[in-house]
Amino acid sequence: MPLRSKSILLVEDNPDDEELTLRALGRSRIANHIEVARDGVEALDFLFGTGRYAELKADLPALVLLDLKLPKIDGLEVLKRMRENEATRRIPVVVLTSSKQQEDIVASYDRGANSYVRKPVNFSDFFEAVSQLEVYWLALNEPSE
Repeated sequence: MPLRSKSILLVEDNPDDEELTLRALGRSRIANHIEVARDGVEALDFLFGTGRYAELKADLPALVLLDLKLPKIDGLEVLKRMRENEATRRIPVVVLTSSKQQEDIVASYDRGANSYVRKPVNFSDFFEAVSQLEVYWLALNEPSE
């Protein structure tokens, strides 16, 4: 599957965090298509073209923003499966989570996360963090093709 130019997969089960992230991404000057998956199974279905995405032939995202605490399949397992697959191995993955646990940070990097960002509690700090992520990963970073 070819890489869609500048699209984002947001994997987030909390509706409030989803809305905040979408608003923060919308405020930045870079416009991107954003697909939302609300659990680990939905994220993997989107990435691998299975389940409800089997007929859609969706392009792969240029960036995945991944929460860790997800229903059905957690974020660490999603990350592990992405890194095991040739098609998704090099997609940048930013773990965007509220977890402060050192073991979550270590496990995320061990499974191939490109970055680990804790969701700031402060509303304006959250907007700033998400905007900076988008600018770096989609405008400044040079992806491998």
